[in-house]
Amino acid sequence: MQARGEFEVRVQSLPSYTQGKEGVSLGRMSIDKVFSGGLEGKSKGEMLSAKNSDKSSAGYVAIEQISGTLDGREGSFVMQHYGTMQGANQHLVLEVLPHSATGELQGLTGRMLINITSGRHSYVFDYRLPDTDAEITYPE
Repeated sequence: MQARGEFEVRVQSLPSYTQGKEGVSLGRMSIDKVFSGGLEGKSKGEMLSAKNSDKSSAGYVAIEQISGTLDGREGSFVMQHYGTMQGANQHLVLEVLPHSATGELQGLTGRMLINITSGRHSYVFDYRLPDTDAEITYPE
């Protein structure tokens, strides 16, 4: 199954546990999102990031818990992020953390693709619920 829509995101810097060394900057941020479309809800999470001094490459990991409705079912789930960027090249993976879904979303699995165009954030969420036969196809 697939859900599509947009989201608004607010990211705020948080105190970092440690400082980067030798031209690497480390950061820690809070993430607050509001989703609309096939996924209706809100999320809260945290992100850790690293970037080199000329900002030509960076990486981040994040965990966010999303609460709301998906395919008319109510519950929450955790999304795990892993991303690297080098120049114009990006590799970004967002996956549902296994066994993290609650309520009517228990058993949820899937991956989400994020697009940012002209400052607007959108998502494509390919997912499976245990009582559906739909296959998940992951974007390349």
